[in-house]
Amino acid sequence: MKTILKNFINGILTIVPIILVIYVIYKTFMFLDGLLGNTLKPYFRGDYIPGIGLLSTIIVITLLGWLSTKYFTGKIIKLIDRFFEKIPVVKTIYSVIKDTVQSFLGDKKSFSKVALVVIPGTDMRSLGFITSEQLEDFYSPLKEHVAVYIPQTFQVAGFTFLIPKDQVEIINVKPEDAMKFVLSGGMTSTAKQKEKNV
Repeated sequence: MKTILKNFINGILTIVPIILVIYVIYKTFMFLDGLLGNTLKPYFRGDYIPGIGLLSTIIVITLLGWLSTKYFTGKIIKLIDRFFEKIPVVKTIYSVIKDTVQSFLGDKKSFSKVALVVIPGTDMRSLGFITSEQLEDFYSPLKEHVAVYIPQTFQVAGFTFLIPKDQVEIINVKPEDAMKFVLSGGMTSTAKQKEKNV
């Protein structure tokens, strides 16, 4: 029974991560494919091939990106941008989405610096990510502070703390590795260490 139970647990440890990754990829693919796919399906009359919607979405986004660099169409896009920024409620949602996308894909990416922060009144430290180093524009007394996002274990939610620059230690760790470390509760580093010892 112990051998059977051990093999069953090994099976779970091996198969469950694979199944979950495939499921997430599938759901992501279906979502992206459906953005334009649902509009295009009636025109294909049953001959629709999964992936056409995703390909069309990529082409449209690329085309819009190219048009945004042209003078005339760029002006139109800027007018639409200003229009959204003037509508109450909509401007808040729009600015949050815009800033979030730019923080990940823009020239000045957030989450690119891993920070080690001391928890006040203790000797404990927490891993976080620098999300903004220019807080003066937000509130001038915060000129010497930085925004640090501290994610929570086993979930994407977290807290944003405004911390004096001299109390933040930037460490030479890849953001991906730091995020995996925090989200797994530190278990990823333990797993890597075991692999090295084998």
